[in-house]
Order: sequence, then C-alpha cells, then structure tokens
Amino acid sequence: MKELKKRSICPLSGSLDIFGDKWSLLIIRDLIFFNKNTYGDFLKSDEKIATNILASRLQNLEENELILKLEHPESKAKVLYQLTPKAIDLVPVLVEVYLWSEKYFEIPTEIKTMIKSARKNKDEYIKSKMKELKKDIQVQKIVT
Repeated sequence: MKELKKRSICPLSGSLDIFGDKWSLLIIRDLIFFNKNTYGDFLKSDEKIATNILASRLQNLEENELILKLEHPESKAKVLYQLTPKAIDLVPVLVEVYLWSEKYFEIPTEIKTMIKSARKNKDEYIKSKMKELKKDIQVQKIVT
C-alpha cells in the first residue's frame, strides 16, 4: 500500500484522506447497496462521474485496500471490483448517513425502502447487510 501523507493525526482527518472526496464513498455505496461492480456499472450511476475521476478513485480505493480488482468471470475485457472487509466495515457509517439524510433531504423511493428497514431495527439491518456482503466475497473467491 502506498504511504499516504496525512494532514494530521486526527482519525477523522486520516479517514477523509482515504474516502473523503466527493466520489469515493459513492463508489463504495454502489458496491454495498446497488450491486454495481464494474467500471461500466459505476459510470451509469446518477451522479455521472467522469471517466478520469472514476479511474483515479478506483485506484485510490484499491491502494487503500477498500476494494479488490479481480478478473471478470464472464469477460476478459472487464474487471470486477469487490469490497474488502475493511470497506464492509463502513456499512454502519453509511447507514447512519442515510438515516441523517432522511431527516433533511428528499429521498428516492428505492432508498426509502432501505432506510425504513434500517430504521425498524438498525443493528439487525447492519448485521444482515454485512453478513450478506461478506458471503458475496466468499462466493466471488470461489468463482474467480
């Protein structure tokens, strides 16, 4: 892993050095909640990330061990991106951001469903989501 220059020793500042830009958490969000896992999938996200920015953020996430780059089982021309356990540990953080956002922003219907489930029993929702993602990692190891 490439050594990062940190602005300070503050844990929040150090975390933001890794995933605090405008795009990195959206890529992680897409992997966690929307089953996107290829470069093309990320380009189709509503936020319309530029190709050069996407390539840079994917590289940064890989260098910081939040995602793995794997061979695509169906196409040699494609790459498959997979969350690492380090990224899966962000699920509770992202759920909290969604819950906070619901208080202050209009939320799309498909996300409202997820938020409703999370709000009903947050701990169980997070535990279940993390278990599902970790299972996907194991399945992907078998496939590739």
